[in-house]
Amino acid sequence: MEKESSNLYQQTLFSGKKFYQYYSLPRLAVDKNLSLEKLPYSIRILLESCIRHQGDGGYHSQQIDWLARWQPRVETERQPVAFLPARILMQDFTGLPVVNDFSALRAAMQRAGKDPEIVNPQIPADLVIDHSVTVEAFACAKAQQINEEREFQLNRERYEFLKWSQKAYRNLRVLPPGLGICHQVNLEYLAQVAFVAKDGDMDCVYPDSVMGTDSHTPMVNGLGVAGWGVGGIEALAAMLGYPSEFPIPDVIGLELVGELPDSATHTDLTLTITSKLREIGVVGKFVELFGAGYASLPVETRAMISNMSPESGATMTYCPVDGQTLDYLKRTGRSAEQIELVETYFQAQGLFLDGRVPQPEYSQVLTIDLSKIEATLAGPKRPQDIFPLSKAGQTFTASLTAPLGVRGYGFSPEEAVKTVIAEIDGEKQELRHGAVIIAAITSCTNTSDPSVILAAALLARNAAARGLKSKPWVKTSFAPGSRAVTAYLKNADLLGGLENLGFNVVGYGCTTCIGNSGPLPEDVNKAVHDNQLVGAAVLSGNRNFEGRIHPEVRASFLASPPLVVAYALAGSMDFDFEKQPLGKDTDGSTVYLKDIYPSRPEVDELTRSAILSDIYVRNYGSIYDSNPRWNEMDVTSSTLYNWKADSSILKEPAFLLEGPNIVEKDVHDACPLAVLGDSITTDHISPAGRIAVDNPAGRYLEDLGVGPQDFISFGARRGNHEVMARGTFSNPRLHNLIANGREGGCTTYMPDGDLMSIYDAAQRYKADNRDLVILAGKAYGSGSSRDWAAKGTYLLGVRAVIAESYERIHRTNLVCMGILPLQFLPGESIEKLGLKGDERYSIPGSAGINALRPTVTVEVERRDGSRFSFQALARIDTPLELAYYQAGGLMRKVASDL
Repeated sequence: MEKESSNLYQQTLFSGKKFYQYYSLPRLAVDKNLSLEKLPYSIRILLESCIRHQGDGGYHSQQIDWLARWQPRVETERQPVAFLPARILMQDFTGLPVVNDFSALRAAMQRAGKDPEIVNPQIPADLVIDHSVTVEAFACAKAQQINEEREFQLNRERYEFLKWSQKAYRNLRVLPPGLGICHQVNLEYLAQVAFVAKDGDMDCVYPDSVMGTDSHTPMVNGLGVAGWGVGGIEALAAMLGYPSEFPIPDVIGLELVGELPDSATHTDLTLTITSKLREIGVVGKFVELFGAGYASLPVETRAMISNMSPESGATMTYCPVDGQTLDYLKRTGRSAEQIELVETYFQAQGLFLDGRVPQPEYSQVLTIDLSKIEATLAGPKRPQDIFPLSKAGQTFTASLTAPLGVRGYGFSPEEAVKTVIAEIDGEKQELRHGAVIIAAITSCTNTSDPSVILAAALLARNAAARGLKSKPWVKTSFAPGSRAVTAYLKNADLLGGLENLGFNVVGYGCTTCIGNSGPLPEDVNKAVHDNQLVGAAVLSGNRNFEGRIHPEVRASFLASPPLVVAYALAGSMDFDFEKQPLGKDTDGSTVYLKDIYPSRPEVDELTRSAILSDIYVRNYGSIYDSNPRWNEMDVTSSTLYNWKADSSILKEPAFLLEGPNIVEKDVHDACPLAVLGDSITTDHISPAGRIAVDNPAGRYLEDLGVGPQDFISFGARRGNHEVMARGTFSNPRLHNLIANGREGGCTTYMPDGDLMSIYDAAQRYKADNRDLVILAGKAYGSGSSRDWAAKGTYLLGVRAVIAESYERIHRTNLVCMGILPLQFLPGESIEKLGLKGDERYSIPGSAGINALRPTVTVEVERRDGSRFSFQALARIDTPLELAYYQAGGLMRKVASDL
């Protein structure tokens, strides 16, 4: 179908005294003789995109037919579909490498004698600086001021680069630090729901959609905006006009019925949904909400549920537009014209959910009864491992002696009951396993929903009024998702109670959840480290993978904000809130959690009275010049960026474009760099959090004259590939089966059996001109959408990964770096094949792959010289992925095309 023939479906819409052009789904339905109402709303969004983009690169008319004839269940692999979002969303940790890669492309164009100005975002892109503030100061009135001053001191070079980028590139907006997290800013301000762009002489309206370099981009699904996380490499391609391509997904219908009991919060509902979806298996699938219980949920709660898509494994958790969507737009100060356009357009397109139309058909329906939800936590190492609050103490105690793994620590019964006397703030305190050393009300997930924030603030107020205090070994913090949060807490006069318990605002950004928890007090850190205690963090975030929150925190639990406050008061995971008091009040009366926990009517009344639309209008009225430190930075304008040779922060990522194409030769005689188990996350692979002195990256920085106090974090140094390569696979909780039982980023260099860091081993293999592979179990690469999990793997010299299954984003990122993701056939695994990690692996034909998902032969030579082979599935799933792989990586493909 040629581009002009898409006019068959063009129609005109009148809204707000204006005419708009749009591409009509109902008109397509008549033309194709299909029942539009049978299609899930999320599939209709993909279908509209295909109609609108016909004739553009990557799109063809068959995709329209495949989507229009979507069936709930199919026997064979679904066909691939192209999708280019309306816009791109980035945060600074993952966004800075994207912009740096853009700058490298410009430099390459200049060196090739081409016009560097051709490298520009083709679609709008927003970068929100939100991941750099660290909780250095806490529990004091000046915590936010101190942390933000330190943030600018450490990150000034990065910020100058980002401010330069805003000037250098068209279609790129940079939102300064101190606003909140990108997801909540997206929800409250950036998202339009109905997106408007010029198409010739007319304004064209279509569904807002977004791809983000943070895996929690699906949070905006709660507003009816289709979007999901991608790696930075894939985001760069989309910004240059290359659509993403993926198999048309199954769609799981998530039916919500009933009403939430007073004893449960929306966080408890969210954690339960996440666990249930992970249980049925939704990796690579869409989830779509419906039902009477769904209709009653405000957008803020829907956003919490959608935010956890990466934790469930779903590509996105879509919430169709309905009356709640319009109410939220009004509540957050959107214009009357925009709200009218959203309603008019979505109704005209058959995209507006109401009770009068038939329910779409779904691949599978999961029904959750809200009335059965109870107070819930998730942990100690994964977000899907939930348990009721009533069993928290016994669940944690059982984990201490459970086998070492995702649910256990492998202690003997004697080790599990160890106690330590530590001097904290001049007083002796008894600590044991499960001591809560971090309690953080974090920005992501929960602060989108005022009901749980207000419940936490009321609980804190009531506790403070009774004279209760947080335990002295607990590091407390509050990092709101946007400045609107503190505004409505001030309206409700509730900030004081939080501050009395040490939950002062520490900054507006992603802090503890990304590993920016900052240092523990020295006496607490020493007691935990020296005695190998399983210290615990309780946070209202979305991620609790091993080693993510803080190196000394071995158990992390996700919980609602009020429970974060409760655990700060209790000080231990081994605590029964029903039977054990939190303390005594000033009158000597025993105080239990139930005595200070706020009622649902009280929370609901405050939600209605304290949250006003003018909060959002004021907050976002001057968003681009709201940070004085940012405004004072003076940067020059230029087409090309001038990388500084002595910079430890930013280096030109020329490795993406230069050197040999790794796929031009077959994988031959490769050694395993690591042999890993199940649920290896990108937190295990890609470095995050603070940089340890004994890490190869720390040694590298010290050699450059950077002191440990100025290491900042891996996230802040993602623009320096030398740092990131040295940190890849260096997570202190990594379990590599060929590291002689040693925990952390170690491996055995096979030729002589030496134990060393994974980075050092990779360098020795590189000197030997030796290919490398990674062996792994199920759900390899679950976690954040970090391109550095793939880039770092590439820089270490890994040619292929062989795993039982993959999470979507990381598998795509591997392909985009020219790394071959192989999947064991059903029934086979490392254990079933008897692989030890000391073999040599060859993959004949790996350089000549020219088909999707081919079966390849993996030849294995054992140390004794014996040989055998097995078959594996090459997970190159779409034609675009095949093109990227054959080119030796997406950047090489893009540079070649340009």
